[in-house]
Amino acid sequence: MAALTPYTYIQCPCADPSTLGHPSGPNAPTDTDADEDDRTFDPRAPRSNYSLYPLEYLLYCEDCHQIRCPRCIAEEIVTYYCPNCLFEVPSSNLRSEGNRCTRNCFQCPICIGPLAITSLETKPNPGLLAASDNTAAPHHGPYALTCSYCHWSSTEVGIKLDKPNNVHAQLARLQNGGATRLTGKERKERRADPSKAQDADGRRRGASRDGQDLDLETQFTNLKTFYQSQLADPESSDSGLAPLGDLGYSSPTSLSRIMHLYTGGGRQDKKAKSRVGAMREALGSGEGLQLAHLDESAAIAALQAAGHDGTASTTQLLEQPPHLGAAHPHGSARLAASLRPIPYLLRTKRSKRCPLCRHIISKPEAKIQTTRFRIRLVAGTYIPSLAIRALSLSSGNPPGPAAAAAAGGLLDPLKPAHFLLTFKNPLFDPIKVTLGAPAATPGRFASRVTVLCPAFEVDANTDVWDEALKDGGGGERDKERGGRERRRRKGEDGGGSGGGGGGGGGQNQLEVGKIWERGRNWVSIVVEVVPASLQAPVGGGQPGLLQEDEDVLEIPMFVRVEWEAEAGGDEVGAVVSRDREAKEKRELAYWCVLGLGRIRQS
Repeated sequence: MAALTPYTYIQCPCADPSTLGHPSGPNAPTDTDADEDDRTFDPRAPRSNYSLYPLEYLLYCEDCHQIRCPRCIAEEIVTYYCPNCLFEVPSSNLRSEGNRCTRNCFQCPICIGPLAITSLETKPNPGLLAASDNTAAPHHGPYALTCSYCHWSSTEVGIKLDKPNNVHAQLARLQNGGATRLTGKERKERRADPSKAQDADGRRRGASRDGQDLDLETQFTNLKTFYQSQLADPESSDSGLAPLGDLGYSSPTSLSRIMHLYTGGGRQDKKAKSRVGAMREALGSGEGLQLAHLDESAAIAALQAAGHDGTASTTQLLEQPPHLGAAHPHGSARLAASLRPIPYLLRTKRSKRCPLCRHIISKPEAKIQTTRFRIRLVAGTYIPSLAIRALSLSSGNPPGPAAAAAAGGLLDPLKPAHFLLTFKNPLFDPIKVTLGAPAATPGRFASRVTVLCPAFEVDANTDVWDEALKDGGGGERDKERGGRERRRRKGEDGGGSGGGGGGGGGQNQLEVGKIWERGRNWVSIVVEVVPASLQAPVGGGQPGLLQEDEDVLEIPMFVRVEWEAEAGGDEVGAVVSRDREAKEKRELAYWCVLGLGRIRQS
């Protein structure tokens, strides 16, 4: 069984619908329901997996005085950019050009590595050059996209480029094999003047259209043009769109009326009954009709010849942009030899707002090259951080079996184990911490929990040099207090009470209501745990098989933090101008989960 490192998770208040929308602080409502306060958070509940986060993942709202997780914040896009060339893309280009980079940034379809543009011409022999010609010979086309990792090249799919720039526009007009695709303007010209399609290149393209080998973009364009032509001529006798009248194509009621036309509805007058009651469908490839290829024997033979290694994977198929064309008529390649270069997907920089007060809690710099934030209210600078580790009560002697088991991650059932819980204050004001933990952990196997010091105070996060100067000139009282505290931590003070009387000999003593260790802005307390036996579930019955992670000992703990901070100008108004040292009481309460380790299975 694998060992488990102790961890601490914090619950976001957005997971509880009863507390959502009720900010804490001086203006928070005090008439809370007693039943809600008595409820114990269950870390094994299915919904708990979506509400527990490490402290590094959480943000904090200064207006609501609440913790915010990545699931409850509202995001706003600041800028779009390409991760390869770091070029900012205006938001107006996304609707017309899509969410891909339209420059020369492409990825390999096999290994997703960056592609480089290289010339396919043979290098000239240096011996044949004139001795006086010291300039390098310029490179000429054709060009290809090559991968320096897997040595893939666009020539494997028959794609060669004429110019080393404007690669995206060139690939949009090239199909696999080097065939040229028609643009929207050329399609309109060919439909208007069929005689232009009688040249050599036109015969090849026209044969491709008549042979039902249209790609998705061409098929959609033809189908859209066909329906727009019917909507533009409502008096046509065979269109069936006369009941629409002069309604626009984007009218909200057009869809429902078109459905009535398909089902035989329409106007109830005699003129409407005399017309055809059904919309005419597309009849040819020029109108967007594309017949399905039912004979797939050639595709099956190609897959059998290529084998498993030559077949495109699901990940590779999902990365293929459908609007750039593919070897298969329906827009999906089946073989790895038919995969095309992938343009880089655009990334975004986003700002984050509080879902209740819309206050900005995180805003990055708009400049693409920097990773700094203009505003970032992380929770680690507003709430105390928690750290838990196994505690050995022996200083000179080797640790006992319970402490050794706790240090290794496996807890022995029914044997007491002690852990050291450390609170570190990031604020510049002293805080008062009150802890609440259930006597028995929730679940089938209940372990007993005892917090030796449930209420204590943590000093402010002052400067290290200020603390050193304070200790140096603080007088004999501070020196005596510090020496007594150090002796108590080392177990040399034999007159302590509550931990076992006069145990000397360097043995640490546990005292109820006393902290274990104190620092400049941190306090450590002891938590005693008696792990449950995994063979005797609570309430009787058969133990059965253990569920997933049911042997992990997790303690839900309610943390309430109180402190006095400077009053804000918006809240107290003119009082701040008269008394700049005005203080207001603030409070923050939340649930956290302490993961201590796995219980040993006998």
